[in-house]
Amino acid sequence: MRTEGNPEQQLGNDAAQTDVRRHGRLKAQRRRRFLIASVVSSVIVVLLLGAAAWLGSKALSVKSELQAATAIVPRLKAALANNDAVGAEAAVQSMVKHTESARTAASDPVWRFAAVLPFLGPNFEAVSEVATTADDVAQLGAVPLVTAFQSLDWKALTPTSTGMDLAPLKAAAPKVQAAAHTIRESAERLNDIDTSSLLPQVSEPLVDARDQLASLQGDLNSASDVATLAPDMLGAESPRRYLLLMQNNAESRATGGIPGALAVLKVDKGKLELESQTSATALGSFVPPVAVEDEQRAIYSARLGKFMQDVNLTPDFATSASSARAMWEKRTGEQLDGVLSLDPVALSFILEATGPVEVKDPVVRQIGRNLPQELTGKNVVQTLLSDAYAKIEEPKDQDVYFAGAANEVFSALSSGKTDAKKLLEALSKGVGERRILLWSNSADEQAKIARYTLSGTIVGNSISPAQFGIYFNDGTGAKMDYWMKRSVQVVKDCTRDGYREVTVRVTSTNTAPTDAATSLPGYVTGDGAFGVPAGTVQTNVVAYGPVLSNIDTVVKDGEQIPFAAQRHSQRAVGTSTVRLAPGESTALEFNFGHIVQHTEPNLVVTPTTQLFKDVIQATDAAGCE
Repeated sequence: MRTEGNPEQQLGNDAAQTDVRRHGRLKAQRRRRFLIASVVSSVIVVLLLGAAAWLGSKALSVKSELQAATAIVPRLKAALANNDAVGAEAAVQSMVKHTESARTAASDPVWRFAAVLPFLGPNFEAVSEVATTADDVAQLGAVPLVTAFQSLDWKALTPTSTGMDLAPLKAAAPKVQAAAHTIRESAERLNDIDTSSLLPQVSEPLVDARDQLASLQGDLNSASDVATLAPDMLGAESPRRYLLLMQNNAESRATGGIPGALAVLKVDKGKLELESQTSATALGSFVPPVAVEDEQRAIYSARLGKFMQDVNLTPDFATSASSARAMWEKRTGEQLDGVLSLDPVALSFILEATGPVEVKDPVVRQIGRNLPQELTGKNVVQTLLSDAYAKIEEPKDQDVYFAGAANEVFSALSSGKTDAKKLLEALSKGVGERRILLWSNSADEQAKIARYTLSGTIVGNSISPAQFGIYFNDGTGAKMDYWMKRSVQVVKDCTRDGYREVTVRVTSTNTAPTDAATSLPGYVTGDGAFGVPAGTVQTNVVAYGPVLSNIDTVVKDGEQIPFAAQRHSQRAVGTSTVRLAPGESTALEFNFGHIVQHTEPNLVVTPTTQLFKDVIQATDAAGCE
């Protein structure tokens, strides 16, 4: 039975019941949402933990695979050095297996997702780039190189009486160029990564990878240029003819020594042949002189273009070579393809590869009858630069003997009996010590050559930013430099007001006998012909600083002295003359300032008869006072 009551009270009861039901529904909804959120959160945590574990395992995999690949590099280098094509192939395939695994591990979806996350993401991205680069280097760099290596017969690239088989080298050039391109692109990719926000565990290996690629890039660029240039320059398509300058270190010039003996070297499909031979003296003087740029003529005088003997007063071999070629053309009408220069010390290196050579030419043998009839790596320097002058009276005969000795060495080179590995080491050493220099009359070829020490240039890509050059030019007019002993050393290297200051000390000693004026031939001492007492040695010491630097002062044996200050291609140039009697020694210190380059000083010195290691001394630098 329905009980009638107050309508307002009934409405209130209904509203209260509605509120209770609504509150209950809201609580239920909140419980469901909380439950869902808890489940979702748990799932996310599980996923994150799983992803972290997954990424951790992948990171370990990437690290171990890259380390394994790196460990193979020495084995690959050794196989290449030993001409072991089978070993090189096995090594590179093993390397590729590891780099592929590393790349795969660093490119799966979870890793790619992690790479876009804030904070840690750049680290995952950097690791991916390193793994990708390593695989590219292995597959697109190392594999083509090994393939090219396998196609070459290194013995066939050694000169013989019939020449060289240059076709495989020419065919290998595109593979080497492709490998060099890969390394260049890989290096650029790693260089674009900003390391400032990376963890040390990632940034340090990345920087190391950059350094290794930079080194590899230089080597591959060199290999690419050699593979491109060598076949044509060795006469693969048509014969090449080069002017050969035999630099005589007994009378110093900036690039080594006076180019006394000359010859034309013909190269046809790798076959070497010395054609016409003569001397610089026989060419006489050139009036008017051949053209030389004003800047160098101001430093070294017009003699640069007037006498073949003086074309290399400048340390810039490109200038010397182009002048020598122009002089040869004026005298003979022959247009040669380039200029090659080497000294007796370089010949001694080559003789270590060819073995001893016998002097066979009857005329040369008669002229040198009081000299060794067999030239070796141990006696050729003393024979050519000292004994020949003591035992051959006529200067013309001396030149004939010098040229004849060079001819015997080149004949030995073409015999086909030369050890290919030893020959490569000998040539590399000669180039490294700037005793072997090359210039091409082809602008395209010369542009490539100019990138390397072989070019003997004083500016450009082959020059380190902080290069200091010390060059010697004889002022005696004789052959007394055989008796000179010199050393060059950086003795101060410091920074003041943001600029670097460097002092280079040049120590010179005349070791000739005290009675040199009478015991040595007049042709060797000069006999006072140019105002220098017999037995005394006069040398113009020329110092070059880096680009934009200055030479502030020159100090001789503790006292500041005047000097000639000039510039060559924006490099500071200072010249000072020293004169030493037998037994005397002196030290010049060139004080360079306003140097903007802050890299390690690099010393370059005129090649002399001394061992290279005895001339350039280790840096013993003091700080700024």
